[in-house]
Amino acid sequence: MSREFLSGNEAFAFGVRLARPQVISAYPITPQTIVVERLAEMVEDGSLTAEFVHVESEHSALSCAMGASAVGARTFTATSSQGLLYMAECLNYVSGGRHPVVMMNANRSIALPWNIYGDQRDSLALLESGWIQAYAQDAQEALDMALLAYRVAEDPRVSTPFMANLDGFHLTHTYEVVEVPEQAEADAFLPRFETENKMSESVPKNLAFTAGPDHNTAFLYKQHEAMRRAADVIAESEGEFAEIFGRGYTGLVETLHTEDADTILVTLGSAAALAGEVCGKLRAAGEKTGLLRIRYMRPFPAAEIVRAVAGAKVVAVLEKDISFGFEGVVFTNINSALKQAGADVRTVNYVGGFGGRFISESDIARIYREAYREAGAAAKDGQRVRFIGATA
Repeated sequence: MSREFLSGNEAFAFGVRLARPQVISAYPITPQTIVVERLAEMVEDGSLTAEFVHVESEHSALSCAMGASAVGARTFTATSSQGLLYMAECLNYVSGGRHPVVMMNANRSIALPWNIYGDQRDSLALLESGWIQAYAQDAQEALDMALLAYRVAEDPRVSTPFMANLDGFHLTHTYEVVEVPEQAEADAFLPRFETENKMSESVPKNLAFTAGPDHNTAFLYKQHEAMRRAADVIAESEGEFAEIFGRGYTGLVETLHTEDADTILVTLGSAAALAGEVCGKLRAAGEKTGLLRIRYMRPFPAAEIVRAVAGAKVVAVLEKDISFGFEGVVFTNINSALKQAGADVRTVNYVGGFGGRFISESDIARIYREAYREAGAAAKDGQRVRFIGATA
């Protein structure tokens, strides 16, 4: 194992190289471009043996990846923001066809207004497209997520595409020291891609066919159950990952001081790192704060969230998206989980970080304290969502 000074984009590219994809389809878009640039360099210098396909659009990039996967190749592509939205039609083709494509999305704001900086409106707008969705916190997790993505997506019990999300610029372009596994270690963890769900001259199959009213629901039910099974496969895969690489992860969520917390902040992506620091400082000052980081939005960790927050007085959800006229998408999912479980805990929604706007330490401390003060208050009309940094 070596130690390298890498950005989040570069770390993910290193992880993809270790996974040995056979086909990479690429169309650059800020802030994703660096990951495919590094992979192109790896193919050029011979450190990665793969077919690198330059395509004319993001729609073509995912179409190419799906076609390669449909003949049994391990594939990779990457995108961001408007590019991900341009791929929207293809996302459902890939998931419905049960092709385990891995894609990195550099989270970036959606136009208009035009903006190249990061928030999570792009990926969360496509939460229902049938893809596993994971959110990395730092460059080390980004590299590891590349390997875990293939292991989970290609498992026959899952056979579902995987979208790995990295916060644009906050993670994709910041550098840190990352442990890079040896190729032999990666090979021991990730076997060669084998699937029966592919075009074959020896065993012909009908792929991408039409299913009418009598059979359509059956296919969607199988897709739904595969996504549910992914939760167990993620846990198994991370257990084996820890045995081989000596570092591990905690499944669909990660918790900090939630056991006795009165106020728990829930967030996802790189914002969780700063939130963890603030949580620790407030604990040291005598405030009973906790943090829950969502690592996977699909499959959604409903049971894990309910267990973690059941004893709290209030749960504050901080997210970088908004369903206009209602509330944040993450907030909706969390409230549904709590309601279904009969959990009696107040929830408050904070949205911010739009267009790359900085969420500060003082912002997070204010959220903790404001949410705690409002724990016993009834929700006010028009106060469903609190915007951070709403002034123009």
